[in-house]
Amino acid sequence: MDYTVDSIGSLKICQPIEGYRFSIDALILAHFINLKRFSKALDIGAGTGIIGIILAKSYPEANITLIEIQSELAELAKNNVKLNNLDSRSRVICMDAKEFNETDFDIVVSNPPFRIPGTGKLSPHEKRALARHEISLTVLDITKIAQKVLRHRGRLYMIHLPERLIDIIRIMSKHNLEIKRIRFVHSKEGTAAKMVLIEAVKGGRVTLKVEPPLFIYDEKGNYTEEIQKIYMF
Repeated sequence: MDYTVDSIGSLKICQPIEGYRFSIDALILAHFINLKRFSKALDIGAGTGIIGIILAKSYPEANITLIEIQSELAELAKNNVKLNNLDSRSRVICMDAKEFNETDFDIVVSNPPFRIPGTGKLSPHEKRALARHEISLTVLDITKIAQKVLRHRGRLYMIHLPERLIDIIRIMSKHNLEIKRIRFVHSKEGTAAKMVLIEAVKGGRVTLKVEPPLFIYDEKGNYTEEIQKIYMF
């Protein structure tokens, strides 16, 4: 596979020239996780590993498991873990996350496919299609995996489309995951939200905190100060 080596702050990430490449969604989601510490994290649908690698860098005492079903992306994720000197605390597993059976994780994180099959334009590139449409991994799948692998009071982090939020709340609540914190992401002030960040707690109480919105661009079309800090990781 032909790939580029890109820099994100202090990180180096190998990505395919064609096919799946991570977007700002992944960086925003990693930034949304604001715990003081945790021991074990699971990244579902890890792609080339950007979120898991950021978590490993941000939490030096944590062990990170990255699961990716596409073998070529999993190989790049393994290379990226080594490239960033994180292979002593991070592992990449190429498998269908629905078959993963380990337990007692503190957090699960996923930047999942957003679109339901039959909605939006389906990419002719198989790898992009799997990353964008719920072909092999759905919100229900992620919720069931998280419910199975998380310890009591463990947390699930996800980024998704605002129009899917009500459905996501219903699915998670049905599987003992209560959404505790959300943050809407906007392109700029005065525009509708384009994404929503979600934190759910296994066995949590029914209370919800809505954080101030996150704006990607300022009035001049430049990244806002908060987004610039995310890229300066």
